[in-house]
Amino acid sequence: MDTIKPANRLNSVEEYYFAKKLKEVAEMNAAGLNVISLGVGSPDLPPSEETTKVLNEYASKPDTHGYQPHVGIPEFRKAIAGWYKRTYNVTLDPAKEVQPLIGSKEGILHISMAFLNPGDGVLVPNPGYPTYSSVSKLVGANIINYDLDENRNWQPDFDALEKMDLSNVKLMWINYPNMPTGANATPELFEKIVAFGKKHNIVIAHDNPYSLILNKKPLSIFQVEGAKDVCIELNSMSKSHNMPGWRIGMLASNAQFIQWIMKVLTNIESGIFKPMQYAAIAALNNSPEWHEENNIKIYAGRRQYAEAIMNQLGCTFDKNQSGMFLWGKIPAHYKGSEQLADKMLYEAKVFLTPGFIFGDKGERYIRISLCCNEKMLKEALERIKEAP
Repeated sequence: MDTIKPANRLNSVEEYYFAKKLKEVAEMNAAGLNVISLGVGSPDLPPSEETTKVLNEYASKPDTHGYQPHVGIPEFRKAIAGWYKRTYNVTLDPAKEVQPLIGSKEGILHISMAFLNPGDGVLVPNPGYPTYSSVSKLVGANIINYDLDENRNWQPDFDALEKMDLSNVKLMWINYPNMPTGANATPELFEKIVAFGKKHNIVIAHDNPYSLILNKKPLSIFQVEGAKDVCIELNSMSKSHNMPGWRIGMLASNAQFIQWIMKVLTNIESGIFKPMQYAAIAALNNSPEWHEENNIKIYAGRRQYAEAIMNQLGCTFDKNQSGMFLWGKIPAHYKGSEQLADKMLYEAKVFLTPGFIFGDKGERYIRISLCCNEKMLKEALERIKEAP
């Protein structure tokens, strides 16, 4: 066994932080410590009743269990296009400009493999979703971080970007409403990003899973005229439709980009379970009332407790954040975010996410997930108050 070695690419990445930390939390819970987890953004509420009803209905049929076309059933693609029209007033051709995915996180890999050769440059936000960096490393790309700063409302500094050597950059990751910071985009920001991509022949990949949560004005980068020429947008049913474990999402782009991505996807996946596609159609057609209750009202109630926790910890935060997290700047007397997070874990039995995992620009911040009911959030607040 000593002579067997893994692929060199594994030397460039580490096990996902949450995978490691949640093992520790599980061990603490097994020891009876009853940790309250405010870490992962996994919605704790179920999908709509119609969604699960349709899943059960189609799963009971004898002819729905075989392999499915990689492109998805036509009804699902049409439902995605219809949802984009209703939600963002964006028109997509369901036959050519939409691709269902087994999860938008998986789509990050598909896009990276379709566009990045070893050594190609990829612009990755700092702070940002760690998977952008880890997948880029796995495909052998050259990561070029661009900094996001709270003084610019966590938007790219285009003057700084223009001063970089962009000659070998093929792809740029953006994510608004931003995770982890909760900052919203503006139409003007998207216009600048599209123009930047066109100027430098850079594919812009916009990861957009949080646009409906605590957000009255959802945006898509495709609202910018001509954005399809250089942009890909990922979207997910995990967050806004309470379907994280279902692993179902989508991407949209121009027909050529979709074809290239499909070359990767068809060699990795075997299609989405047909009953899940029909259930996803039902979810995409949830009523405005379901959306208002599940993505606005419930999270607004939880957000009040998260803000109280931030205040108790002495953290400062922007009340205009959207999405299912609250991002706060830690007090100066802590060495870093991990020190505060570990203190709360071991002394209050409350798991918070340290901002350093999103890049060094997140070192002075922590993140609280709203995927926990108000009773547990209230209990977390009381534990933190009583901690030494």
